[in-house]
Amino acid sequence: MGWIDYVIVVLYLTGIVTIGLLMQRRASAGIDSYFLGNRKLPWWVLGASGMASNLDVSGTMINTAWIFALGAMGFFIEIRGGVTLIMAFLMIFMGKWNRRAQVMTMAEWMRFRFGKDREGDVARLLAAVSIMVVTIAMITYFAIGSGKFVAEFLGIPSFMGLSGQFWAATLMIVLAMIYTVASGLYGVVWTDVFQGVLIFGTILFICIMALTKFNIPDVFSISVPMRDGTFQAIQTTKEAWTSVLPQWKLNMPAGSSYSIYNLFGIAILFYLIKVTIEGSGGTSGYMIQRYFAARSDREAGLLSLFWTFLLSFRWPFIAAIALMGVAMGASRGVINDPETVLPVVVNELVPIGIKGFLIAGLMAAAMSTFDSTVNAGASYWVKDIYQAYINPKATEKQLMLHSRMASIIMVILGLLFTLAITNINEIWGWITMSIGAGMIIPTLVRWYWWRLNGYGFAIGTGAGMMAAILQRLLFPNVPEYVAFSFASGISFVAMLVGTFATKPTNDAVLFEFYKRTRPFGFWGHIRRQIPQNVMEEVNKENKRDIVSTFFAVPWQVILFLTFMMVIMKRWDTVSVLFVILIALSTGLYFTWFRHLSSEVKVEAVGDEKIV
Repeated sequence: MGWIDYVIVVLYLTGIVTIGLLMQRRASAGIDSYFLGNRKLPWWVLGASGMASNLDVSGTMINTAWIFALGAMGFFIEIRGGVTLIMAFLMIFMGKWNRRAQVMTMAEWMRFRFGKDREGDVARLLAAVSIMVVTIAMITYFAIGSGKFVAEFLGIPSFMGLSGQFWAATLMIVLAMIYTVASGLYGVVWTDVFQGVLIFGTILFICIMALTKFNIPDVFSISVPMRDGTFQAIQTTKEAWTSVLPQWKLNMPAGSSYSIYNLFGIAILFYLIKVTIEGSGGTSGYMIQRYFAARSDREAGLLSLFWTFLLSFRWPFIAAIALMGVAMGASRGVINDPETVLPVVVNELVPIGIKGFLIAGLMAAAMSTFDSTVNAGASYWVKDIYQAYINPKATEKQLMLHSRMASIIMVILGLLFTLAITNINEIWGWITMSIGAGMIIPTLVRWYWWRLNGYGFAIGTGAGMMAAILQRLLFPNVPEYVAFSFASGISFVAMLVGTFATKPTNDAVLFEFYKRTRPFGFWGHIRRQIPQNVMEEVNKENKRDIVSTFFAVPWQVILFLTFMMVIMKRWDTVSVLFVILIALSTGLYFTWFRHLSSEVKVEAVGDEKIV
């Protein structure tokens, strides 16, 4: 890096902290301002912020590693989480269902679904604890990736027996913590918008650079990591590397960290099952926080569409970096560690001056993910544990203090866990396919089956989380679909046992939940309590949403792949994908988009209205 690069990075860091601090007064009005922006933030701001939060540097590094090592097929591995395919479900129905609850956290939502007695409290407490655990794991994931990235450029040495990567991650976290702790969601979303502009400038430059200055050799080598810490080179071809059609089997060498994906077809099927379950069950953390903050059903849909469109530009950027890494390896020697392709390419191939903007943009991507994760995670301690069970009469000043303390403590714990885990894919795979699997079944069933009660949800979630931890301790190297099946299977059985061993949720609670949320599924005896003319309108909306989902999921996949193929200059594939994309977009318009303003509006049902 030249001196101008350092100046650009320092100016960016100063600017982002300043913007966050300027929002402190608005955020300090109370926890509703701090965590939801008083539900007055525009949909385009929430969508742009969501995109910036998804485009983290850790995820970009691991996604680049997969494209570098496997070519276009690497995209399909990241259906497990990196493609963020859950957005298709949030766009069509799950986003508006969550918005209708008018709550602050997913754990608070549990009392809306299961009631305010002990049953609802147990579900709320288990949900809060489990999401806080996931938040700490996500902070660890963020710290590992950002540490690897920043250490590559700043040359931070080891100190006090800790690596330069650890101190680089600490530097990033401290800076992001300043404005996150001070200004809450206001600071998070507006700094994310600022960072999003910088990120898009970065994406545009790299994509143009890859298209105009680099070509893939007909035959070249890539490298994969081995479990003993070494790396092994593998030869491949341009045609195979740029093929978008996934193979049923891979031939990763025995002993490779990637050999668990050799049954590639099975892995992809499990990822699709996982995403379908996860998308149909909703999500938690910073993603769902945007929907809790949305102003209407229509704006929930618009922010999703904008979010997904912006997020699609991540994949040509990833493909461009991987392509440049391949070209660089052909002339200078293959890059050993796929997870370092991103920082190595930026360091070696991007010119002085531009490099500063690029590094600042990628630091923006890292910090935007971190700030959203921490802000959302802290809300579960404040709203669902401290205020709900420890100090119900807490003042706004006390709640704000605990919001900031919770943020700091979770960050410290996440940073400490980086001392035991050094591989990005290792922690990401565990988050998405093991610990996430432990929560996924109860999270799904809560929407669609009236008989699931709070005890069943809590027991299923607790058992699944314990199964994920045991899997990590006892057999950490099994294929991800085995880890997923183990944790989700135990969770499913425990959920059924807990549900049928206890009495159903009170009908009055279920009726209130259903008439406000209006999900499809097994709600027969509750639906019979609602007038027939009302149910006809609800059924029309539900049918449209189900049909639209079948357009939205492939639409998102094809959108992302089309941009990738442009960077790889596979014009034959681009033309086919583009035709499919137009057809799917047309279907989405007629089944979903033109109905965004047609929310169900009926006369009084019970004591309230469906709005």
